Amino acid sequence: MLFNSYVFWVFLAVVLALHAVLRGRGRKVLLLVASYVFYGYWDWRFLGLIALSTLTDFIAAQAIDGAAERARKKAWLVVSVALNLGILGFFKYFDFFVESLSSVLIAAGLPGFEPVLKVVLPVGISFYTFQTMSYTIDVYRGHLKPSRDLLDFAVYVSFFPQLVAGPIERATRFLPQIVSPRKRTAADLPEGAYLVLSGLFRKVVIADNLAAVANAIFSADPATLTGPEVIVGVYAFAFQIYGDFSGYTDIARGVARWLGYDLMVNFRMPYLAVSPSDFWRRWHISLSSWLRDYLYIPLGGNRNGRWNTYRNLMLTMLLGGLWHGAAWTFVAWGAFHGLILVTYRAFAGKEREEKRPLIARIPAMVLMFQLVAVSWLLFRAESIGQAFQMGVKAVSDFTLTPLAVGGFATVAFFALPLMLYELWLEDRDDLMAILRRPWLVRAALATFCVLMLVFFPSPVQYQFIYFQF
Repeated sequence: MLFNSYVFWVFLAVVLALHAVLRGRGRKVLLLVASYVFYGYWDWRFLGLIALSTLTDFIAAQAIDGAAERARKKAWLVVSVALNLGILGFFKYFDFFVESLSSVLIAAGLPGFEPVLKVVLPVGISFYTFQTMSYTIDVYRGHLKPSRDLLDFAVYVSFFPQLVAGPIERATRFLPQIVSPRKRTAADLPEGAYLVLSGLFRKVVIADNLAAVANAIFSADPATLTGPEVIVGVYAFAFQIYGDFSGYTDIARGVARWLGYDLMVNFRMPYLAVSPSDFWRRWHISLSSWLRDYLYIPLGGNRNGRWNTYRNLMLTMLLGGLWHGAAWTFVAWGAFHGLILVTYRAFAGKEREEKRPLIARIPAMVLMFQLVAVSWLLFRAESIGQAFQMGVKAVSDFTLTPLAVGGFATVAFFALPLMLYELWLEDRDDLMAILRRPWLVRAALATFCVLMLVFFPSPVQYQFIYFQF
């Protein structure tokens, strides 16, 4: 049930209508049922995993809170974390590690083997397992009192707008909204509409159209490509994944606002970042902040000297890469980001806090985007070998072909308006700045988005990229 399918919008209209009629616990029951229907539409067999994770963490959190001894609290935390990581590890990494072991055996001259199981990856499993883990960890740390109402907690875990691709909401922020729903404001309807329209534009117009360019390049034999063709393929994928993922987030946030809930901002114009650390304050914020608070800081953060800080950064980014998928390309992607974070910290020193004028930041933005684009080559490639071959082509063959020229024109046509608009937002430091402009300006932007959706939809609809994570 994709956000860009008619089935979803009929489903949403029914949910919104019923939500307007119901009150109190009735609304919570509606949201729980709707969330399970939404997820079950993909594959009902995996609803049991969400229910198991919900029940386990609901019980574990109360046991942690009620235990007198520290050791008993820790034991229940271990149960929660072990179950969540065990489920995630089996479904996401079993085949990967079996296939990797088989490759090692073959390389050593021993007989390999095929995986006995062909494990199907449940959509969104990385998101809701991290969400429930953060809940029990926060209870253990004393940052949160456990929920005493299973219905409230079940809605928190399965809330359908953000269930399958985030943002990863902390219980400290989102659970209170479910326990005592926030009062809907006059801004919820227009802001929700703006987010939904923005999300559809990013996904349908930008991401899906540029997917065709990226797929054409990455499906070709690297030996047949020229450098500019590789570069345009990487740029196309950079804006495809940004439009795709931020588009999902915008739609999720907009739908949540219509229901009276406020989901966190997950993207803050990441391609305008001026440094590696700035990029991670803007890209997939719910994951980067999760890794910071539940992995980097517990490892020691930057408290125990320079080399320990570098080690902690590398470990965090390696595991962040592995979170994205069971492939060595994702590990390499994480390692690359860890390397540029460490290099920046080592050579640039402490980041200056004062905010320079926008025009003065543009050279740093351009440089940072090129580094991020290199990482997307690793992320998108089917193998390390393909990434290496394409990378060599990008820096050694400068033949400009019609395919490259057409690709650059396509990327510019779809991505340049977005980047100019984001520069305008960045200059105002306000993600909702357009809603504070005169109605004629707002109407013009809405008309532009609608016309683009009508006249420039991709002939092929692509599944959201982050559904596979």
